[in-house]
Amino acid sequence: MTTEDTAGAEEAPRIEITRGTPDEEELAALIAVVTDAYMHEAEEAVAEEPHVSAWQLTRRGLRRPLRRDIPWGRFSG
Repeated sequence: MTTEDTAGAEEAPRIEITRGTPDEEELAALIAVVTDAYMHEAEEAVAEEPHVSAWQLTRRGLRRPLRRDIPWGRFSG
């Protein structure tokens, strides 16, 4: 793959073994369990929709700040 091909692709997860010497079957079991747990968590993850009251729907927005760079009145110098 070129760098153009991998630029848009997600980076593959990395597993780092810090102790022991697991064999291929143990690593495969670990990957299967972690993948399954991740999939269940991703399926159950739901973002809460914000509650919008009738007051928030009908209220007027805040006014824009006054422009201090425009002189006005008889004190404009």
